[in-house]
Amino acid sequence: MNITVILLSLCQALLTTGNVLLISVNALIGQQLAPSPGLITLPVAMQFVGLMCATIPASLVMSRIGRKNGFYLGNSVGIAGALCCIFALQQGSFILFCCGTFLLGIGIGFGTLYRFAAIEACPDEQKSRAISLVMAGGVLAAVMGPNLAVSSRSWVDDGVFTGAFVGLLFLYTIALILLSFVRMPGHSGSQQSQQSSRPVLEIMLQPVFIVAATIGMVSYAVMNLIMTVTPVAMARCGFDFNASAWVIEWHVLGMFLPSFITPRLISRLGLLPVMLLGAVLMLLCIALNLHGVSQWHFWAALALLGVGWNFMFIGATQLVTSAYLPAEKAKSQAANEFLIFGMVTVSAFSSGWLEATLGWQMLNTLMIPVLVWVMLVVYVYRKPVSRHLATI
Repeated sequence: MNITVILLSLCQALLTTGNVLLISVNALIGQQLAPSPGLITLPVAMQFVGLMCATIPASLVMSRIGRKNGFYLGNSVGIAGALCCIFALQQGSFILFCCGTFLLGIGIGFGTLYRFAAIEACPDEQKSRAISLVMAGGVLAAVMGPNLAVSSRSWVDDGVFTGAFVGLLFLYTIALILLSFVRMPGHSGSQQSQQSSRPVLEIMLQPVFIVAATIGMVSYAVMNLIMTVTPVAMARCGFDFNASAWVIEWHVLGMFLPSFITPRLISRLGLLPVMLLGAVLMLLCIALNLHGVSQWHFWAALALLGVGWNFMFIGATQLVTSAYLPAEKAKSQAANEFLIFGMVTVSAFSSGWLEATLGWQMLNTLMIPVLVWVMLVVYVYRKPVSRHLATI
């Protein structure tokens, strides 16, 4: 695997470390600053609003200025967001803190394209390995993120996790330095604009795109909803911050550690069976959450949730890259990312309200029909998708 893919994997690891850090502290900061219980997860929701707003512009901007310059821009916005959050916490301003997480979301929105950049930087036969290597950068994040969240509490002794956002500044700065060594293939926006290109709606209506986008949306939205409220649910059950950080660490390991074997599973079993297996693992996660609220239940459930997401999301990423031609790359990726993170934003907005009004068990129960539905979508479109995959 070439050095560019390795560097992109490290950048993804730093981005994911920051994301894990935010998962660990944002809802708890919301508990301290939010004016009402239903707004506890609003900072998380604003982060995903920023992410959703960035998805389409990020792809289009990169098609013009190149991947590398686009990642520079995204990291710079992330640094501005971290500075805004630090100032907001010092002032005790909930609204300003939400503005800061919105900017962080924009930066993360650019970073979600690391996996596509890795695909473009390697030969076709290494695509699956490249995706997995970039995703495997999250293994480093699984260890660094929660530990950084715990240790950074002592950096600034103000009781509102300001130190976590100081750590975030360091992560984004290191990513900027690593990006300076990345050598991406020259972007060919002008050349591709001269090639024939289908309307984006025609691309999106293909069975292969429908399946890929649906699995991407559901896997990320369900994972995000359950993951976001787990620290809050654990706090309600009497667990301290260290316990919830430990559970999040194992969840993120579940999200990224299987990336070393997921390509082999896909080559052996096929894309669709692996993605269906991921949905089954998510259902098992829900079953554990409904069974009990001990630390063991939270730990095992979130670990299964992470593995299920890995199987579904890596499969969906590989599947969607087969749905478009090179000239259609920017708008197809933009449409895919917008659909996925639009759904994630909805889940982030609703998670705090659902947990506060309906409770932990009902929130989990509502996810069962969603996962059953995505399995039905795969079943309905299995034949045309299989034929499509056989032709590439």
